[in-house]
Parts: sequence; structure tokens; C-alpha cells
Amino acid sequence: MIPLLFVTVACGAISGFHGMVSSGTSSKQLDQEEDARFVGYFGAVGEGMLSLGTILAVIGGIKSAAEWREIYSEFGKGGVDAFVHGGGALMENGLGLPASLSATVLATIAVLFAATTMDTGIRLMRFVVQEMGTAVKTHIAKLPATGIVVIIGIGLTFSQGLGGEGGLRIWPLFGTTNQLMASLSLSIIAVVLMRKRRNPLPALIPLVLVFSMSFWAALEQLFSFTEPGNADWLLFFIDVIIIICSIWVAIEAIVAMRRVRSEHPEPERADEALPAEREYV
Repeated sequence: MIPLLFVTVACGAISGFHGMVSSGTSSKQLDQEEDARFVGYFGAVGEGMLSLGTILAVIGGIKSAAEWREIYSEFGKGGVDAFVHGGGALMENGLGLPASLSATVLATIAVLFAATTMDTGIRLMRFVVQEMGTAVKTHIAKLPATGIVVIIGIGLTFSQGLGGEGGLRIWPLFGTTNQLMASLSLSIIAVVLMRKRRNPLPALIPLVLVFSMSFWAALEQLFSFTEPGNADWLLFFIDVIIIICSIWVAIEAIVAMRRVRSEHPEPERADEALPAEREYV
């Protein structure tokens, strides 16, 4: 269970995808810094309730260990179907709704999760493409940047055939990559806190835990991709790139923190607006 447990449940209080969302979307919806605690905490509570409901749903219709093994025959199998049918059974027994209507409601919820995640992911990738253009002093407008992201997504989707299962090809690396991105988010937060002469431990402590577990999981997966008879060299080389980038980010974070500690910046008030040149720390 260790370290893979820490990268299997890849959405929650600490998530790289959520770090990207909050940096580009949630932050624009806050009037002042103090609002982040209320919005972030209750967002986490809401997602915790959702995860609890999902766990109840995926085991709702299972009556024996044999049925469990039949539904979850291997990793990644049975999840959505179990969510729809198990959640439908709970709604039927608890609310008295017809079984077909209950299953339809749960299927709609599952589709909405996928659709909203895809929408947010495309928007964030468009930001990334535009920022990459800015880094090389090239302006990329919104529509061309969105087109680039959509083309890449479609290419990945149909890279394994017209069935549209190409994205599942790299799915085993999602959890590790996501949590390593969370480490990057936490390192940026730690640097910002140190710049503002605030206590960085609330970011540094989870940073050490998340990075160590994610990096460990990446190494575990790296060796699993080379097993005789079950080797996957594409995922192996992608995992190698992820590990190299993780080491690079860790070194950059340490260097940035050491630099900030040597600068002795002046303290700032919590409600003080950041100067324009420091908006993208």
C-alpha cells in the first residue's frame, strides 16, 4: 500500500491538478487572501463528502467477496459501472426511486465529472501553451492556443485506435505525475511564504511527505514497466522523464528557498497587494 496508496487517490486536499486550478482560476474568485481559507477548506470538505459517497456507491451492490473479485478483476476495471449500479441501488433503496432512473442519474453524474474535468484541463493547458509562448517571446492568441491543446488531446485519444482509448495508455502514470505536480505547487507556496516572512512549515511538511511518496512510487512503477513478459517501454521512458524532471524541480526549489533566506525580505501585510513585478512568483 505504501507508497502507491498516496498516488492512487490522486484528488483531494493535496493535488497537482487542483494546484493548477487554484493558481489560474480559484485565485481570481477571491476578494482577499483571507477568503482562501474559507473557500479552500469547505471545498476540501465537500470533496471529502463526495469521496465518501463514491466509496459507498462502488460497494453498494456488492454482497460477497466473490462478487467483489468478479467486479474488480484487475486494476482499473469495474469502477464506473460499479459506481452507476451501486449508487443506483442506494438511491432506489434509500429514496424509493425506480432502478432505471437511479442508474441514469448516477451515469449523468459520472459523465459530468468527466466533462467538467476535461473542460478545466483544456483551459489550463491553453494557459500553459500561452505561457510557453511568452517564455520564448511569442504571443499565442486564445483560439490558436486552444486549437493546439484540442489537437493534442484528440491525437492522444485516438493514438491506440478509433475506440478512443488512447488516454488510458498513459493512465498508470497519472497519479504519480499529479502528486509530483502537487509538490511543485507546495514548493512555490513555501517560497512565497518565505518571501513574505511567514511560517513556511504548513507547506514544507506536506511537501516533504508528498514528494517522497510520489518519487518513491515513480521508482516502483519504473521497475514494474520492465518486468519480463509485461514490459511497457513507452511508459518506462515517460516515467524516466518524470523522474528527471522531479529531481530538477526539487533542486530548483531548494535553490530558490536558499536564495530567499539570504535576501532577508521585508515583511508584508496579509491584505497587501503584490506589486506587478511579483505577481507570478
